[in-house]
Amino acid sequence: MINQHCDLERFDTTHPDLCTALRWKGQFIEAEPDPTVQSSNEGLYWCMYTQTCIGPDGELAEPGNCNKKGRACHGSGQCR
Repeated sequence: MINQHCDLERFDTTHPDLCTALRWKGQFIEAEPDPTVQSSNEGLYWCMYTQTCIGPDGELAEPGNCNKKGRACHGSGQCR
């Protein structure tokens, strides 16, 4: 149960401080979410600036890491 809670936070794409440069496959599916279908959370995320799963600061690009305004590259792609 604890791991499921951690995964929910780790893959939460609705966090208010989520970096606008984070991308994931689900963003490009033009369909209404179906509440009867469990979310896959396949973890396929990438940074718009690097076009890889690693952000400009060398850290993993995924919602749990990209929702902190204190992250060096958050929102700008530049490491301050």
